[in-house]
Amino acid sequence: MHTAAHATLPSVRPPPAIATATATAIAIVPAVSRALTLLDRLAQQREPMSLALLTSELALPKSSVHGLCNTLVSFGYLRRQPDGAFLIGPRVMSLAEAFVAGTDVAQEFNALWADAGAAPEETVVLSVLSGTDALYVAVRNSARPLGLAFNVGMRLPAYLSGSGKAMLAQRPPDEVRKLFSAGLHTHFTRKGPREVEGLLKELAATRKRGYSIDDEAVREGVYSFGASVFDASGEAVAGVGVVINKALLGADRGDRHRDAVLKVARLLSGRLGGHVAGPAAAPRARRRKAGGAA
Repeated sequence: MHTAAHATLPSVRPPPAIATATATAIAIVPAVSRALTLLDRLAQQREPMSLALLTSELALPKSSVHGLCNTLVSFGYLRRQPDGAFLIGPRVMSLAEAFVAGTDVAQEFNALWADAGAAPEETVVLSVLSGTDALYVAVRNSARPLGLAFNVGMRLPAYLSGSGKAMLAQRPPDEVRKLFSAGLHTHFTRKGPREVEGLLKELAATRKRGYSIDDEAVREGVYSFGASVFDASGEAVAGVGVVINKALLGADRGDRHRDAVLKVARLLSGRLGGHVAGPAAAPRARRRKAGGAA
């Protein structure tokens, strides 16, 4: 396992996005572009919009917006209320489900580094929750020795690791209490939470600042920042961590490494159709998926 001294995250490929005006080499079909813009506006609004309001916000002729809405209603992508206002329709769920079904978080993590050409100067890890553990499903090792080897398939107590605590911070406190009802018994150093209430206080601080910290709880001299990765449903499906030698934090106390892990989390969440929650986001109960990690 390796670390970074005074480096920033290597350039990574940005997440896919809807074509913009900068993509001049791509032929844009106007009618499709208008329909997608209309759907995006309704999705952002999250409440019914009248034909007049849509016409005003889209700056299109009323007849054009009326035709777009009628077409989208007929295919189930919009629904019309009795008062004539429009809402997103149920057909969009099939698109979202197809996207989620075809997405793999470890595959997308590895794809981030496809254009880097070399290992990052920080060690970057990806984990998912498996019971009370952080299970490492992808690793990008840096070029310098760290003294601790992270490997795919490795497990660490989630309450000790940076990526694990980032995921736990997105769980409601009662769920965390239940998960660790047997206590926090595994420790590798003298640091790290010893009881559940202390862990909950640390998780609350993690949510408030928007990232987690492992300060030598996994290994003496090893420090990490962690952040949650969110899918299209808003669920925290994984955690990423940037792992470094504490002696090399530098005068900024590791701000560049914190920014690096937040950047990876943001890019990876974007690839999954989600976005990184801001600081102090309220934890939400995790939906149980058959066959998924506990």
